[in-house]
Amino acid sequence: MTKKNLGRLAGVVYLLVVLTGIFNLIYVPTQLIHWNDAALTLTSIQTSEWLFRAGIVAGILSYVFFALLPLILYNLFKSVDRQWAMLMVFLAVISVPVSLFSIVAKIDILTLLSGASYLDPFTTEQLQTQVMLLLKSYYNGIGVSQLFWGLWLLPFGYLVVRSGYLPKVLGILLMFGCLGYLVFFFQHLLFPHITIPGFVKLPGSIGEIGTCLWLLIMGVKCSDEQQ
Repeated sequence: MTKKNLGRLAGVVYLLVVLTGIFNLIYVPTQLIHWNDAALTLTSIQTSEWLFRAGIVAGILSYVFFALLPLILYNLFKSVDRQWAMLMVFLAVISVPVSLFSIVAKIDILTLLSGASYLDPFTTEQLQTQVMLLLKSYYNGIGVSQLFWGLWLLPFGYLVVRSGYLPKVLGILLMFGCLGYLVFFFQHLLFPHITIPGFVKLPGSIGEIGTCLWLLIMGVKCSDEQQ
């Protein structure tokens, strides 16, 4: 496969990662999860169970696509620097089993709300508590995954800058994105009472979405020999 075709394929897969990720990590939680109201959260999930299930499916697909993406990018960038390309793949793919295992907590919520007879001893308040704990468990796992979602951007951004396939500014934004993820990760664990402004993650978001759209629309810039 030519580098131009690899670039387009990477853009398509990247877009799938972004869309399924936004649906799972942003849209569904804003519709169903109310961290300060366990009763409302339980009611929301029960009355919109299909949306909750769709979020689970979207999450699984997102992590599968994210496992494929660095493998495609490796074939695109391996001629630029094989070692950095391998590092990029390792740091990205290592997050996938953590993310997939974390999503089991959401599936456990469906079990709790299944109405099975063995759940009869649970009171409504106990179910509410269990649901909130499982949701927290899921996001704790995603918090660990985010460390690697950030780290992989460093070699990815370096390869973008060095290759010249895409605008260098996108590679720089990706590398700054790595820093943003690390800041949020260590702040959450070490200084949970400190609030960090959301714009810290902005370079990474712009870099990733910009790279995705550039690959998809503009493709990669390479010489005739590289095509």
